[in-house]
Amino acid sequence: MTRPGENAGCAGECADHSQFSFVMAFQPVVDVEARSIYGYEALVRGADGESAASVLAGITEDNRYAFDQACRVKAIETAARLGLDRRLNINFLPNAVYHPEACLRLTLMAAEENRFPRHLITFEFTEDERIIDRDHLKAIIETYRRYGFKTALDDFGAGFAGLSLLADFQPDCIKIDRCLVTGIDGDRPRQAIVSGLVKTAEMLGLSVVAEGVERREEVDFLRAQGIRLFQGFLFARPAIESLVPDKGINW
Repeated sequence: MTRPGENAGCAGECADHSQFSFVMAFQPVVDVEARSIYGYEALVRGADGESAASVLAGITEDNRYAFDQACRVKAIETAARLGLDRRLNINFLPNAVYHPEACLRLTLMAAEENRFPRHLITFEFTEDERIIDRDHLKAIIETYRRYGFKTALDDFGAGFAGLSLLADFQPDCIKIDRCLVTGIDGDRPRQAIVSGLVKTAEMLGLSVVAEGVERREEVDFLRAQGIRLFQGFLFARPAIESLVPDKGINW
């Protein structure tokens, strides 16, 4: 199946990043049992700190691929400059990847040039983006694993596919969306759903991150279900071009 722009080749599009102006913010993913930072998610921000939405508003079908490539490179370059020695989570757009192996070339080059270990990189794809070709996404995940990267299904529970996507292929991690996390300590339907997700992940050998955590009561309930990895304002907000240290976490 030929995708838009595929015949032009990845190399040319990968090289043109000058049309984008943005920086990276980093939000910690914390391990509450070890009381340490497990890793950081790289999040797009405008050059002057504007929201991700303001940056994404300028993304079109014509520049989606180049933007995806630019984000990967920027995340790796910035993380390396800041001395990140833990896991780096990078968001990517599955529908922007024409050929999995060819489109990894720039990522591999950036990791090598910046001496950032590829085994510390996790690529997150969001359930919010409608997956046009599931076989293509499966090929992406398999290719990334072959090169030593991990993958995560982001915003799980908030998007198009739900459990059917997880049934077709398993990433290394699922990140439970805040729509299921918010108020879970007092919401029996959410409790039942998340409890089932945790058991499913355990059976499949997947790690689980609870996103969007803002209250201690939510953490207490989720910890009781066996979740130990969390991301949210309760612990730390994203920091533009800097890494929140362990001592900066609101434990």
